[in-house]
Amino acid sequence: MRHGKKFNHLSRKTAHRKAMLANMACSLIEHKRINTTVAKAKALRQYVEPLITKSKEDSTHNRRIVFSSLRDKYAVSELFRDVAVKVGDRPGGYVRIIKLGNRQGDNAPMAMVELVDYNEIYNPKAKKKKATRRRGGKKAAPAAVAAETAVEEKVEEAKSQDAENKDEA
Repeated sequence: MRHGKKFNHLSRKTAHRKAMLANMACSLIEHKRINTTVAKAKALRQYVEPLITKSKEDSTHNRRIVFSSLRDKYAVSELFRDVAVKVGDRPGGYVRIIKLGNRQGDNAPMAMVELVDYNEIYNPKAKKKKATRRRGGKKAAPAAVAAETAVEEKVEEAKSQDAENKDEA
C-alpha cells in the first residue's frame, strides 16, 4: 500500500534525493535543457517550478530560500538574472518534458527536460531570423574587389605561361 506517499522517492534516501534534485535543477538552469529518466524529470519539475516562481520577485529573502534549495551561487544568480526575466509574464508551467524513448542499456524511459521559454522551435513568440536568398552584396567592398582582380590577373599570367611552355615544347 502507498498510504501517505505524496511524491516519488526515486529509490533513494532523503539526503541523496535532495542532492540529486538540486544538482539536476542547477544543470537545468545552466544548460536550459537536460536528458534524464521520465521519473526523475517529473520529480525535477515539482522541485524546480516553485523556485522559478520565487525568482520572479528579486528580494534577498527569495534569493536565500532558493539558495538553500539549490546550493549553487552561479545557478541562483543565473536564475534571478536571466531566467526570471524571460518567464516574468508566464503564470506557471516553466518546464517542458518531452519523452524520447527507452535507453539502450536498461530500457529505462528517457525524457528531455527543458525550460519552455528557451526553446526556439516550440516558442511561437521568439524572433525569427530573416532569411535572405540574395547571392551577395550588391556593393562589394573595395578591398574585396582589389583581391578578386589580383587573383584573376595571377590566373591569366599562369595561363599565358602554360601556353608559352607548350609552344616551346
